Amino acid sequence: MGDVRPDCPRPVILGVSLKLYFDLGTTIGWSRSVAAIAARHAALATGAARLFVLPSLPAVPAAMREFAESPVGVGAQDLFWKEKGPYTGGVSGADLRAIGCRYAEIGHAERRSMFGESREIAARKLAAAFRTGLTPVLCVGESAPEDIEIAQRETLEELEQVLALIPEKGESDAGKPEPARELIVAYEPVWAIGAEAPAPAEHIRAVSNALRSHLAADERIADAAVIYGGSAGPGMLTELTGSIDGLFLGRFAHDPRTVERLLDEVAALPGPR
Repeated sequence: MGDVRPDCPRPVILGVSLKLYFDLGTTIGWSRSVAAIAARHAALATGAARLFVLPSLPAVPAAMREFAESPVGVGAQDLFWKEKGPYTGGVSGADLRAIGCRYAEIGHAERRSMFGESREIAARKLAAAFRTGLTPVLCVGESAPEDIEIAQRETLEELEQVLALIPEKGESDAGKPEPARELIVAYEPVWAIGAEAPAPAEHIRAVSNALRSHLAADERIADAAVIYGGSAGPGMLTELTGSIDGLFLGRFAHDPRTVERLLDEVAALPGPR
């Protein structure tokens, strides 16, 4: 996934969603600081890490300009499930791709709770992201603290329902090549989002490993990764190495120095991932 070098077979993925915390000017300043860190950091230069950022929609072009000379990818926090039509306020995945977006976040718990988005809507958006050449960052996770087996079952059920509209391998529109399907799944227990502490490490390992095994067996997905979100921060990569493919960050990444600490942590991780 991404640019991989022989000495680093799988990069650690670090994603940052800025939600609606920053205005345009603050986003530009933050992006400029992170771009400077990324441009000089060995973890990104060697391919040990992969970093992407999801600003608010109006800030996407400005963020792209700041990250243009760095290895940081930029994406959107949402997209509509159609590319054209009478959809007031809709944002086309094709247009996002045309302006340079590489990623699209789908199915975040706040989209479900505040905007009433169902799993069916998430499934449509996921199919649109694949169709328009974007890498989906699909958020899944149980809503309340549960036993590990229940959390695994609920999260895998959610994943399958959202993947329902993806064509089988080899299927594509007539005359069009089959798109490469790269998927990043962000395991975010809803009860851990915005909490003082993340979910327990044992819980994260068990659910993430179940997601990884399930995705590895799905021939519709060419390349899949599972990253953890939900009060994620420094130290978690080291603690959870081998069980997750990276982190999906929120408020802890508002300070660019924290992003640098995480890249330092990636550089210090042992062995291939």
